[in-house]
Amino acid sequence: MNKVLIFLMLIALVSCQSKETKHVSDELVYNEINYTGFLKGKVPEPVFEGNTDYVNLYYKAWELAHEKIKHQEGIPQSPYMDEGLWDNTIWIWDTEFMVLFCRYAPDVYPGVESLQNFYKVLLDKANTSLRIQHPDNPPFYPWVEYEYYQFTKDKEHLKQLLLKDKYLQRHYEWFETVKPGSKLHFEHAHIALEKREKGYKWGGVQSGMDNTPRDYGTGGHMLWVDAIAQQALAALYIHRLANEIGEESLAATYKTKYDALKKTINENYWDEEDGFYYDIREDNDAFVKVKTPASYWVLLAEVAPKDRAERMTKYLTDHNYFGGEYPWPTLSRQEPYYNNEYGDYWKGAIWLPTAYMGTKSIEKYGYFDLANQMAENLLDHMSKTYKNYEPHTIWECYSPSENLPSFRVYKDGEKERVREDFCGWSALGPISLLIENVLGFYDIDAINNKVKWNLHQTKKHGIKNLMFGDIVADILYDEGTVSVVTNKDFDLEINRRIYKIQKGKTVIQLK
Repeated sequence: MNKVLIFLMLIALVSCQSKETKHVSDELVYNEINYTGFLKGKVPEPVFEGNTDYVNLYYKAWELAHEKIKHQEGIPQSPYMDEGLWDNTIWIWDTEFMVLFCRYAPDVYPGVESLQNFYKVLLDKANTSLRIQHPDNPPFYPWVEYEYYQFTKDKEHLKQLLLKDKYLQRHYEWFETVKPGSKLHFEHAHIALEKREKGYKWGGVQSGMDNTPRDYGTGGHMLWVDAIAQQALAALYIHRLANEIGEESLAATYKTKYDALKKTINENYWDEEDGFYYDIREDNDAFVKVKTPASYWVLLAEVAPKDRAERMTKYLTDHNYFGGEYPWPTLSRQEPYYNNEYGDYWKGAIWLPTAYMGTKSIEKYGYFDLANQMAENLLDHMSKTYKNYEPHTIWECYSPSENLPSFRVYKDGEKERVREDFCGWSALGPISLLIENVLGFYDIDAINNKVKWNLHQTKKHGIKNLMFGDIVADILYDEGTVSVVTNKDFDLEINRRIYKIQKGKTVIQLK
């Protein structure tokens, strides 16, 4: 397709869009494009001879994500990342998770910037033409802010966030004090969150896991393990971010909050008999024994002692629970409501946000081999679905038993296929899990000018145009040799051995 034809097609596309919502891709200069319009030179370039289908899916994810960059009038931050559902609505936890792949191309994809549409609206009461569907969605802004900061080294942003606007602390306290049924200054769904003595009352849709059967039979008297673990995660990362800018008092305050939540979780939510963190009943502290990946938020928040984390991982190696060829179903395969055939949304379907969270949670405890294998199994599932199922795209969630998208099953038996072109958070698989787990670049740290590489593939693989801080590097492995080309010095840790990489080209012969 020549450039003139592309230009004419773009004019036609722009003319049929509304004045209020348009895609950033309509405004790009098409002189350095990949085949569909996003700036290929602005994203890292993976190399993986083990399965080139993964690389094709990677670029498809960036392409679809690019279509979700939107302008909107009457909002604090535009452009912003749209989750791929309704043009007039945004979701907190969708956007939080999208930040985690946008960080690989921050000059093009407005990841962390999109959080302003929540901070300013919820905390500063700014006017907005977007509705925040569930204001009491999962509260893990500080984690994604820290992960983004690792790529940018932008301390001025942290100072604005923590010292001037105090958005992270203010949202932490908002989550502690909001009451069920609260009405905010914009249209939104029902708020169910309520702080209680040993945790938080919540709801399936508010937690993000819409039709999860976790609270069936509790009569609403349940305290949600993910809510308290996510609040602990927030406290932990406010503590770490405060340390980055030398705010020792602030760091100490949130370390104290974190320690208190950690104690509450370990004393009340751990079932020694099953070796699992469960939701609990508020009225009698009994465990609500429904196993879902939501319990792995406890590991991500570094709350679990090592021996408990080890017991939690055993459910990930067993196909009867969360392991196998189709990993991370959102309901254990042992549960009575598990839907093996269709997934039925959160009754077994594989969702990328919980799969990604779970993968990162076990990495916290050093289970890299397991994390990498589960990630590759999941990426293989997504890739085969993309290649063999029509339309050839990326889906909202996936079947837990076949290379298919999931289907929602309604009470009358009617089935509805989940949403297509969902990038959105489903890009976490083809982008983040490919880079971090399949290729093995699990820790890319601009703060300390360091890349940690779990080199476990045997065929030629690596990454080009990796951008972190002010460093741009190509890192490749081929037949026992690692070659690196970089514009600046950095440390490359390969399987726990550190190599000093200097500006220019470096060749390392591995034993």
